[in-house]
Amino acid sequence: MTRKRHVVIVDDEPNIGRSLRLILEGEGYRVTVCESIGAWRALRNQPPADVSLLDVRLPDGNGIDVLRALRQEDERAVAVMISGHGTIADAVEATRAGAFDFLEKPLARDRVLLVVKNASEWSALQRENQRYREIVGDAPRMIGSAQPFLQAVQQASRVARSDVAVLLSGESGTGKELLAAHIHRESQVAAGPFVKVNCAAIPTDLLESELFGHEKGAFTGAAGLRRGRFELADGGTIFLDEVGDLHEASQAKLLRVLQDGEIQRLGGEQPVRVTTRVISATNRRLDEMVAEGRFREDLYYRLSVFPIRVPALRERAQDVGELAQYFLADFCARNNFHPHAIDAEAVASLERYAWPGNVRELRNVVERMAILAVGDRLTAESVPLEVRLPPSPRAAAGLQEVRDSAERDRIRRALEETDWNVSGAARLLGTERTALHKRIRALGLRRQ
Repeated sequence: MTRKRHVVIVDDEPNIGRSLRLILEGEGYRVTVCESIGAWRALRNQPPADVSLLDVRLPDGNGIDVLRALRQEDERAVAVMISGHGTIADAVEATRAGAFDFLEKPLARDRVLLVVKNASEWSALQRENQRYREIVGDAPRMIGSAQPFLQAVQQASRVARSDVAVLLSGESGTGKELLAAHIHRESQVAAGPFVKVNCAAIPTDLLESELFGHEKGAFTGAAGLRRGRFELADGGTIFLDEVGDLHEASQAKLLRVLQDGEIQRLGGEQPVRVTTRVISATNRRLDEMVAEGRFREDLYYRLSVFPIRVPALRERAQDVGELAQYFLADFCARNNFHPHAIDAEAVASLERYAWPGNVRELRNVVERMAILAVGDRLTAESVPLEVRLPPSPRAAAGLQEVRDSAERDRIRRALEETDWNVSGAARLLGTERTALHKRIRALGLRRQ
């Protein structure tokens, strides 16, 4: 269903408020009328309006001050000033404060509708431009034909049509953020914002303020109201990267958002309703963190309604050549380099490398090769020595790698013994069928 555009009117004359409500609701707008700045402030726990109509003279203040407060909170806020005895000075001051337009009383119906239509379309355009900057402009193409990668993309495309929480797991640099952006673009909330939060990059003492916002005076330095990432993502998707780094208090608040659809700003008394699709990602084993008491079990099950494992680059070596060519062309275009090509011998050398840093490391290596290349071709000699030379044998595999390998082999044998009957394999292994299904997905097992 199409979302109705929301218009907030702040005017102390009841007749004006009633008239504007009738005019605008008749054209399909959702309208809220406030007769004072105090009444308007009471609405600030709610998602922002598409357009605000503000009377210049109000019983408890000045409408231009309200405009400044709106613009300080969100520079994309769109407001139209109304005045019954406006002066040129008022109009100039309102324009400087960022007013979209200026209406004089008595208000003409056609003029009101035209101004509100233009203002609401401008507001929608602002949101759309922001969305393209956040998603389309920054998101590279999804490249790869290896089966493990295609399987992850297919799962992401299917789950995108629903509103369930998705947990992306995989090593650092595998492209979890790219897959999250793909889910958003394919979802029903694609027209809404895509807000990214790196939970590991935000200091612990600031994380709750970043996620949930704060009220003026909530802590030292909180000079004004600030909406958090969840409010900014209202009507769209929030991507919580490195979700395993959330501390206990933030985990509890995140659980409340997932359960009730409400957040509470730091220092605030009233909850704020948000409708946000949650996609999270981690390079940790959250199930082990749950067993160790370092991550809430109830939150884990809320976040992992649909888990997707993103494969490491060494599991999709056949994609290395295509990825390298894409990164090379992108780097040359961004830096005004003459187009470069990459030799087959160089690609073969790249394919033999294990890529512990995954796709991110490959991109860095290709860009370094392009910078150091003498001509317009990247040869085998252009490949860095640490990539080109065979690595020294590892003294011992990591504990997690050994554990995953042993578990993968044991589950595969049980599945083969039961002709891939998961219930039968679960009985053979002495575990729950649902738990086995999750481990099969997490370990990337599939019937040949």
